[in-house]
Amino acid sequence: MAKSKLVNANEKIAEKVTATFGAIQDRVVGGYTKMEDAFVDRYLTRGGESVEEAKARLKRELEESKR
Repeated sequence: MAKSKLVNANEKIAEKVTATFGAIQDRVVGGYTKMEDAFVDRYLTRGGESVEEAKARLKRELEESKR
């Protein structure tokens, strides 16, 4: 059964909306990650540790405090 023009148009619109949402989501998450890394680097690193090491340490400390 052939699809109507309206169904085809709606599918194209849905694909565009989904792709645009994905692009926006990637930018927002990327921007947040940059801000988070800058904050951790500026305020939470200790004694020359990297941002990744500081995040791992903070995560460990949080897990230990939950026990």
